[in-house]
Amino acid sequence: MKQSIEIPEKMKAAFMTNPMEIELKEIDVPQVYGDEVLVKVMAVGICGSDVHYYENGRIGTHVVEKPMILGHECAGIVVSVGESVTTVNVGDRVAIEPGITCGRCENCKSGKYNLCPKVEFMATPPFNGSFVQYVKHREDFLFPIPDHLPFEAAALIEPFSVGIHGAKRVNLQPGSTVAIMGMGPVGLLAVVAAKIFGASNIIVTDLEEKRLEVAKELGATHAINIRKENANEVITTLTNQKGVDVAFETAGNPLALKSALKSLKKGGKLAIIGLPAKDEVELNIPFISDNEVDIYGVFRYANTYPSGIEFMASNPSIVNKLITNQYPLENTKEAMDQALYNKKESIKVFVYPNG
Repeated sequence: MKQSIEIPEKMKAAFMTNPMEIELKEIDVPQVYGDEVLVKVMAVGICGSDVHYYENGRIGTHVVEKPMILGHECAGIVVSVGESVTTVNVGDRVAIEPGITCGRCENCKSGKYNLCPKVEFMATPPFNGSFVQYVKHREDFLFPIPDHLPFEAAALIEPFSVGIHGAKRVNLQPGSTVAIMGMGPVGLLAVVAAKIFGASNIIVTDLEEKRLEVAKELGATHAINIRKENANEVITTLTNQKGVDVAFETAGNPLALKSALKSLKKGGKLAIIGLPAKDEVELNIPFISDNEVDIYGVFRYANTYPSGIEFMASNPSIVNKLITNQYPLENTKEAMDQALYNKKESIKVFVYPNG
């Protein structure tokens, strides 16, 4: 039986009005119909893409042309459902998969819905995100979570899904040796994914000691501070001159991408997850050809939320290793500045639209 609870007519939302500018506005709470669900947003993690939009007003061809609400790593509580909703109920605690796809195109029907050309992805122009008290979302992209799972952990299913999808793309096998370049939140959660898939040796690199320490707590077997050591020399030594089976580049740094490629053994696999600031990056083509290296692009994820929730529900304390800063919605600008300017101390910054 469908039901609803009392919901305000107006809500607060944090709009990016220009690069480096956030303004709190009052807007209408959306109405839901059909298969739509209204979710009270309880926690939102700041993603690297949010920071890029905030700093530059664009990512590649995606340009912010009007005031936009950022934020897409989110979770909350169902407060109202449309008349045809059958999979969630009012009061359910849910993780929100932020991309709504058409469900009809070739990619959607083949299970690769992350490649849907009509996807409406939160906080990607022209679509608004979740730095807002309530969001409207289609029911098939909402996933109930158990009562003991913190909303922050549910929100982190989104970046965790990138690591899961990357591991699936390269068909990561138990016993593999993996190198992961870049220990931002996506890289750190890729460590967790690699461990789940059975990697026996997980070598990570980063500039910041704090992030490397967290990586080891999450399962990395070796951590290389590239301020102090040459990553490829260390990896060569650790692998007895052989190289790694799989390398993930998560930082979006051209030098890290070249290092990831160079770290591979003959027949190794490179997963490109991070997006560099420029479209074209020089790579060693003879090395790729001579060693029959397989290169995999990784774009978001597909069909990962159920397994991600299952793992997080069994390991909810992971979130405690990642959260470094917490802000109310009113202080979204301060939260964005923290994520942008204090990468040395910040790992995952969270915003709480409803306190």
